[in-house]
Amino acid sequence: MLEQSEQIADNCRPGDIAIITDAAGWWIKFVGENGQIDCYGVPYASYNEALWSAKAAAEFGT
Repeated sequence: MLEQSEQIADNCRPGDIAIITDAAGWWIKFVGENGQIDCYGVPYASYNEALWSAKAAAEFGT
């Protein structure tokens, strides 16, 4: 999980999953091979929902 002041590119490597929060909710961000960032289109309402989604994505490789 990154703090609001932390940047994904400064803290994550390809294959990492970042969890960040903003006013809309909790986001899951996937870091690709060339530093590209992809995410699910809708934020989660809670940290726990985002965390379990990230764990499931990591386990199933999606």
